[in-house]
Amino acid sequence: MELAVKLESFEGPLDLLLHLIDKNKINIYDIPIALITEQYMEYLTAMQEEQLDNLSEFLVMAATLLDIKAQMLLPKPEPEGEEDEGDPRAELVARLLEYRKYKLLSGDLKERQEGSERFYYHGKQLPREVEKYRPPVDLDKLLSGLDMEKLGRICQEILQRNADKVDTVRSHFGEIEREAVRIGDRLDYVRDRIVKKKGRHSFRSLLGESATKLEIVVTFMAILELIKQGEIRLTEDSTRDDFALEGVA
Repeated sequence: MELAVKLESFEGPLDLLLHLIDKNKINIYDIPIALITEQYMEYLTAMQEEQLDNLSEFLVMAATLLDIKAQMLLPKPEPEGEEDEGDPRAELVARLLEYRKYKLLSGDLKERQEGSERFYYHGKQLPREVEKYRPPVDLDKLLSGLDMEKLGRICQEILQRNADKVDTVRSHFGEIEREAVRIGDRLDYVRDRIVKKKGRHSFRSLLGESATKLEIVVTFMAILELIKQGEIRLTEDSTRDDFALEGVA
């Protein structure tokens, strides 16, 4: 029987073998090696001279098939005292099964790619109610372009000014009872001052409104948290020794 096939229809010898197995409706675990080898060799004979560059891997498989065929034609040794070498087709079957698995996966990926080309994807358009719950952004990345020494110096100046103010009050009225400062309250405070009001706000002024050292520290933490959550933006004010805070629309 003459086998009319084209080389470019197959990606390699395993692809051709799977084609022959499916064509003949053969159980891959019980391959009639003589029939498959005969049809495989017919295919090699039909190959044209200009296809010699792709012939080597097909010839290697042909040699493998002939070797398996020879092993299956040899008489089996008596079971007494000798180990059974197993089915000589086992290794080939394992290779075919592995190849078939990856071929099916690649086919599935190709179908998904072709299907995706029929769709048009646009940028995210989330309602404001959902947008405010977006995941945190990279705080280090947002602050990377800022003068951190300047930022730290402003915080130190405000802390020192607050300490001098507290010392003055303490000298006149004695020790003052410290009130608890909650981060949640400071978050709401900064939101009310920055997020709900449009325009740019002075970082120095906002931090300086805090009455105690603890308030200053917690307010600064609240500012960083809101920057991290993407609710406010901190930029350097080039016109003065300060930074500007503004809400993110």
